[in-house]
Amino acid sequence: MNKTNQMAIVPVMLCFFAMGFVDLVGIASNYVKEDLQLSDSVANVLPSLVFFWFLIFAVPTGMLMNKIGRKNTVLLSLVVTVVSLLLPIVGDSFPIMLVSFSLLGIGNALMQTSLNPLVSSVIGGGNLASTLTFGQFVKAIASFLAPYIASWGALASIPTFGLGWRVLFPIYMVIGILASLLLASTPIQEPVQEGKASSVKDCVGLLTRPIILLSFLGIVCHVGIDVGTNTTAPKLLIERLGMSLNEAAFATSLYFIFRTIGCLTGSFFLRVMSNRLFFFVSVAMMALSMIGLAVGTTKIVLYAAIALVGYGNSNIFPLVFSRALLSDANRQNETSGLMIMGLFGGTVFPLLMGIASDAIGQVGAVAVMAAGVIYLVTYIPQIKTK
Repeated sequence: MNKTNQMAIVPVMLCFFAMGFVDLVGIASNYVKEDLQLSDSVANVLPSLVFFWFLIFAVPTGMLMNKIGRKNTVLLSLVVTVVSLLLPIVGDSFPIMLVSFSLLGIGNALMQTSLNPLVSSVIGGGNLASTLTFGQFVKAIASFLAPYIASWGALASIPTFGLGWRVLFPIYMVIGILASLLLASTPIQEPVQEGKASSVKDCVGLLTRPIILLSFLGIVCHVGIDVGTNTTAPKLLIERLGMSLNEAAFATSLYFIFRTIGCLTGSFFLRVMSNRLFFFVSVAMMALSMIGLAVGTTKIVLYAAIALVGYGNSNIFPLVFSRALLSDANRQNETSGLMIMGLFGGTVFPLLMGIASDAIGQVGAVAVMAAGVIYLVTYIPQIKTK
């Protein structure tokens, strides 16, 4: 790595922090539901909108990177993200929130697809994997801070200028602006792009291969469970324990704390045990958590279940993603685009969970997530031992 690219580490890591802004949708949708008196199915449209855009923008972003470069694509994603965070400051109506969450999803789709390749321009060789892992850790900090900031503002323990819990948006917007300015002012040497960009046809065609289809569905389930837990955990505490929303917001942070611990420890465990065994242990944790979320009626059981799904789900994505990527060394660009498209599972699951919870309570939402865990159990044989 040359001296020019060494300077890019700080702004790139700040971009990873900005990538974590997308996870504010879980706690924010709960506050919007309370403020506007929405049903679960309507409130869950908000997180669903965020992840819908991965389906639309993943492959086009890869094509865009070939035209304008990785750094410029990340900068575009930051601009879209900053605009999405500006809108809730000027209003809190449902249409404004719909537009805000849509832009947040579009910005994050651009960022998820372009930031990791940008890291490979900054860091090379054996340090790439550890840098990406650290980036995920930085991203997780933004994820678990969001519920604390929102509840902090809702309790009016800081001056919010009438924003209440929405003080979260200007705080993260300022960080997004700072990340944009730092990245824009930092020169980064990017490799010359060769070959043609992936197309939608290229990606969809890969679904005819069993391992690609199974892996794609695995990503859908992983992200669905992630967003589903993020959204449903506070509702469970409110329904079962009678907590206020501000008290229950801790559940979302607890999930992200254990997901962060999982990210940090996963690389170690994968060095001392086989990929398949670690995947099995991770899915077993998630299965236990679904039981706890379904039947738990005490704080300790529900907190333990949230912690289990947080840790268990933390390493599912890299294991499934790498299994798909290594299945065809000649089609990795197309495979990568397709796997990122699988993040639209964050759209499907909350919609189904909202309908189920409106019908039979939060246990219905847990049942939808449990279906995703069952699928991951069936995926275990696809994971290679090494």
